[in-house]
Amino acid sequence: MEVAIQSLSSIIPSLPPLSSSTNPALALFHDHSASSQIVNLLRQPNSGSGDNNLCRWFYDTFQSNVPELQLLVLRFIPTIAGVYLSRIANRKPQAGFEAVLLALYAHETNSRAGQAITVTIPDMSHPSIYHESKATTVKNNATELNIAVISPSLEPHGTVRSTRRARIVGVALELYYTKITQMPVSSKIEFCEFSKLWAGQDGDMYRDADDGKVEQGGKLMTEEEKKLKKKEGRIPLPWDLLQPVLRVLGHCLMGVNNDMDKKLIVAASEACRCLHARSMHDINPKAILATGSLLSLSKSIEKGDLLDPTEIPRTNIIQL
Repeated sequence: MEVAIQSLSSIIPSLPPLSSSTNPALALFHDHSASSQIVNLLRQPNSGSGDNNLCRWFYDTFQSNVPELQLLVLRFIPTIAGVYLSRIANRKPQAGFEAVLLALYAHETNSRAGQAITVTIPDMSHPSIYHESKATTVKNNATELNIAVISPSLEPHGTVRSTRRARIVGVALELYYTKITQMPVSSKIEFCEFSKLWAGQDGDMYRDADDGKVEQGGKLMTEEEKKLKKKEGRIPLPWDLLQPVLRVLGHCLMGVNNDMDKKLIVAASEACRCLHARSMHDINPKAILATGSLLSLSKSIEKGDLLDPTEIPRTNIIQL
């Protein structure tokens, strides 16, 4: 662990001294100044090149299989994925970013051992353990339909092709989501900002939407006014990528603990509005349902409503 931290200090000369810490990786993980320097380097024009020292450090560090170091790498996944995807349209060489993303993908592929991530859905055709059931001779095979696939099984990939890109980046975000409760607010806010950029849509028209009516400035918007301008950084959003994005945003809305996280709620709400606008623009039914649920949830939170778990919008909750 100390060797990894020392090698990083050669890349970031102003790295604060961590030798006195009992756990240098966790100390660096929580150091705001060091994190800001790393984020700035990742945003540099040539940050994703194959000979980039920081990308090489991320790759080697995650391959170490040291949990604290892997957590440190995951902390910067929003920036790595955000910058990488936002530059795809420019067709710039990004072998450095792709190597890091492939390392995370390979890790998950080995961990899952060919198995998909699933959840069991309660079947309303069967009585619960708290109710009496009537004897019946009719055979019901509905039980087989009670398994929902959250993330399909993974196939090994050694390169990032355009047809695999969404899946590979999506798996990296899924891995980020598994550690989301440990991530600092700054990392989550950055993720929200990139989500808005990826949407490439202005979601302000849904800020005051109520009961399906879209208003702006107190007046019902015309179809012409609903047309949204594309922003730089807009990317394709297939379900393999959008689903983990929405799962992270769902946590950003609900997984808050103190007043300092209010900025995170605002950032997540804005991202949900932009993604909902994008889904409406693309006429994507599955995405419309999912983003609409998060949009309703964000509005309830913004109004200060204390939601009972049974009141949370569940239109597409299983798919999130």
